[in-house]
Parts: sequence; structure tokens; C-alpha cells
Amino acid sequence: MSKNLVGNHIRKLRFNHDEMTQQQLADKVGVTRQTIVALEKGNYSPSLELAFRIAHAFQLPLEEVFFYGDNRKL
Repeated sequence: MSKNLVGNHIRKLRFNHDEMTQQQLADKVGVTRQTIVALEKGNYSPSLELAFRIAHAFQLPLEEVFFYGDNRKL
């Protein structure tokens, strides 16, 4: 099985948004805290809809929250 190539900056963004907890983000986007944990660890790639909901929660464009491959801008 190949390594997940979709990465994200969720943990850093949570910290920069008044130290938002995983549970607060989960509640805001309609998923479980475990889903946020899996996303942050890189064990799960979100659906396109969830990716947009997370980006919207941070009021950022999708590409500032998620990246493909080794494209780590933040």
C-alpha cells in the first residue's frame, strides 16, 4: 500500500486559531474527533466535501490547508 500523499496543516492552523481543540474543529465541520486525529496524523485523506468544510472553518483557500505530495508551503 502506498503512503498517503495528501498532507495538511490542520494542527498548526488549529493552534493559530486561538488554540482550537480537535473536538471544536470536529464539531464545526461535522465529524468525530477521531477523524481530525487521523487527518492530522496523515492516516486519512478527507473527501473533497470535508476538505472544503475544514478550509472554510479556517476561512482559508483549500490549498492553504491541504497539499499534495511534498508541497508544504506553511
